[in-house]
Amino acid sequence: MLIFRGPQAAQPKSASRGGKIGFMHRRAGQPAQESDLVDLRKLEDAYYEIKPDPSNPAQQVAFGTSGHRGSSLDGAFNEDHIIAITAAIVDYRREQGIDGPLFLGRDTHLLSLPAWRTAVEVLAGAGLELRIDARDSWTPTPALSHAILVANGATTPRGPRTSGPNLADGIVVTPSHNPPRDGGFKYNPPNGGPADTDVTSWIAARANQILAEHATGGVRRVTVERALAADTARPYDFMSSYVDDLPQVVDLEAIRRAGVRIGTDPLGGASVDYWGAIGQEYHLDLTVVNDQVDPAWRFMTLDWDGKIRMDPSSPSAMASLRSLLDHPGPGGHPLFDIATGNDADSDRHGIVTPDGGLMNPNHYLAACVSYLFSGNRPGWPVDAAVGKTLVSSGLIDRVADNEGRALMEVPVGFKWFVSGLLGGSVAFGGEESAGASFLRRDGRVWTTDKDGIILALLASEILAVSGRTPSQVHRELADRFGQSWYARIDAPASLEQKAALAALDESQVTETELAGDPITARLVRAPGNGAPIGGLKVTTGQAWFAARPSGTENVYKIYAESFRSASHLEQVQAAAKRLVDAVIQRTSTPES
Repeated sequence: MLIFRGPQAAQPKSASRGGKIGFMHRRAGQPAQESDLVDLRKLEDAYYEIKPDPSNPAQQVAFGTSGHRGSSLDGAFNEDHIIAITAAIVDYRREQGIDGPLFLGRDTHLLSLPAWRTAVEVLAGAGLELRIDARDSWTPTPALSHAILVANGATTPRGPRTSGPNLADGIVVTPSHNPPRDGGFKYNPPNGGPADTDVTSWIAARANQILAEHATGGVRRVTVERALAADTARPYDFMSSYVDDLPQVVDLEAIRRAGVRIGTDPLGGASVDYWGAIGQEYHLDLTVVNDQVDPAWRFMTLDWDGKIRMDPSSPSAMASLRSLLDHPGPGGHPLFDIATGNDADSDRHGIVTPDGGLMNPNHYLAACVSYLFSGNRPGWPVDAAVGKTLVSSGLIDRVADNEGRALMEVPVGFKWFVSGLLGGSVAFGGEESAGASFLRRDGRVWTTDKDGIILALLASEILAVSGRTPSQVHRELADRFGQSWYARIDAPASLEQKAALAALDESQVTETELAGDPITARLVRAPGNGAPIGGLKVTTGQAWFAARPSGTENVYKIYAESFRSASHLEQVQAAAKRLVDAVIQRTSTPES
């Protein structure tokens, strides 16, 4: 097993981080030092010792696009939170008539294990049937989604059930790619995907009620030892179930025949054992370049802002893996044909090629769409759409149109793809933040949550079948449909201004030009499903921008893309900020 920890080449102090442009920490991409590490004992002690203040919004339960997240050190992810959230999920299941087993998994963050143990105690106290990892180990988010769907009939002729008796659901304890000090808790209902807003709002409201009434002490619990010894807690082999099923979604035999040399870095996350099993089971030329699991993540290189963050789309966080492709192997060739990374719960992917380096997530999504829909998935429904979030690249639109496929453009959040993937009306759903999933080769559902493992494997399938790396595929697409420049910036905004942006009506946008071009569309609802985007998107023939308020900071985010030039992108960004500020000013100023 090759273990590698190496520094990154120097980067400019202002650089692009997977499309976001801004200040670059002076040590970004450099190995973490002791001073960068969280005190693990304090972190775990705080989980049990700090009691959240129910009147403090920062310490209440709040579900974002991927569950409740926070740090025990801040009173935002503590035992009381997990008791309350788990009890609320028990109540929600009872109200919805969900009476099947609950699959429970966790990632490699330090807070994930104590939170998992607390959840086991509460779930067992409620008498629920649990399915826990047979290896007493980590569970990637896609493996949990896969398990729920299989339990609910995804592999049967009738397909998955989402109503009726004995439905399964699940919880995965993960803050995804967040720093080591954070914890996270996510509920996946019987459809296998991230819970929709109506579900998470209900659970959060009930959990906060329990916290406000100081009622966590009244929640029935049994010790974790008794819970795991009970007949209701049964082992489930997440890894074998997932790995054994992989040929149904990716052409692993083509990868084996072509002899694609794969290097993968789980970044210390839940997929670490899965990758070794995949390579062994399918006789792939696959090397896990770093098999370390350390809750402090001391082997990581620092992200753009100087923090440890397991983001496989970040050039800084992926510095060690990127460096490996700079080292020649036998015969002077790169060590690997394809190198990949995943985050802590393996729902995100990063793709590195010898000819293109770390791919921008938008570029890889476009390459995936081009490959999958150009005859390489003949078993897919002919009318299945391409799904993308509305802040993803317009190149995807052009590729989908070229392949004669409908485009389903939705707000930010993978939950918007769940029903389409479940029923087969959407064959591929992708986010600009390096998250995606797609159907099985026969057109049935695979997962309804993001799957960084199959997206990583698909890069090798693309090379094996087409003879081109995904970065070469992207360059061909750019030559054909136009090169684009994409970035995200942040702009300051008060709470009132953020609220005004989130509540915009398209009629309030009276501007007719953007960076010198006529505006062709003003959107406050996603064209793919009519759902509110919580902000504004404006398009022209050669550019677009989208503005959304941040849920955690007093800023709004501007995503923008130009199909003309980098300088034109800067003009679009500046014009977008002026336009948004003007609209906010008009809508937030009371009439005299």
